[in-house]
Amino acid sequence: MRRDWQLYVLLAPMIIWFVVFLYTPMYGLQIAFKQYSLFRGIEGSPWVGFDNFVALFSNEYFLRAVKNTLLISLYSLVFAFPIPIILALMFNEIHHQGFRRIAQTITYLPHFISVVIIAGLVVSFLSPTTGIVNIILDRLGFEKIYFLTIPEYFRPIFIGSNIWKEAGFDSIVYLAAIAGINPALYESARMDGASRLQMIRYITLPSLLPVIMIMLIIRVGQLIEVNFEYIILLYQPATFETADVISTFIYRAGLQNNQYALGTAADLFNAVVALVLVVGANWLSRRYSQHSVW
Repeated sequence: MRRDWQLYVLLAPMIIWFVVFLYTPMYGLQIAFKQYSLFRGIEGSPWVGFDNFVALFSNEYFLRAVKNTLLISLYSLVFAFPIPIILALMFNEIHHQGFRRIAQTITYLPHFISVVIIAGLVVSFLSPTTGIVNIILDRLGFEKIYFLTIPEYFRPIFIGSNIWKEAGFDSIVYLAAIAGINPALYESARMDGASRLQMIRYITLPSLLPVIMIMLIIRVGQLIEVNFEYIILLYQPATFETADVISTFIYRAGLQNNQYALGTAADLFNAVVALVLVVGANWLSRRYSQHSVW
């Protein structure tokens, strides 16, 4: 530590952030096992064991939130996860550097736009009166649709706009991995008469597999963590049926309805399931593909 003290100084802000915002709040997890009273405090509130968890799993709205969370996350995994990989492969095939830079910049930019602005754009585009989508539908002779009040449309809107926002930026990881592939492999394949598709299939994708597996493990660990801010900005009571997720349930139960113990129990359940998913995905990946995070 004396020799590399500069590195530890650089590391200190992140360590402090983790301690203050992630580890210190874990003291409050005991609220999940207490009949918590705001006036008695954590220490003064009586223990009730697993009563809060029994109430949680008996709550139909929580079960609906779990179902919606899993469905949105699984759909995102199926439809959103491959898009950055495909984008990276497409960018790699562009030989005109000027066009490539412009295309990458256009796809990267949405990542840096605030989620509040993205939600505002979605609401504006889908507005039943002034939204461009409904204007086009009206010109084509169709009836205008208030998309954000119809439960069936919420998931496609949420997942589609997230793909538009993050796919370009997420492709950077795969582009970096492609840049590290030995060019001699492509030269040998070209001399053997391999086409571009064959080089992608037999050289690029196998070389990307370790990165793909690591990113997949991380994504599986986030299966029950749906973008809370974005959902809270888009959903409304009319779409609770398909839009209400665990994080929004915790927000309503814990903060709006002052059911702190129930909200903490739901949050603890969320964290435990996420841990199990990460460990399980890592174990499966290490066993069947020999690639893992640890």
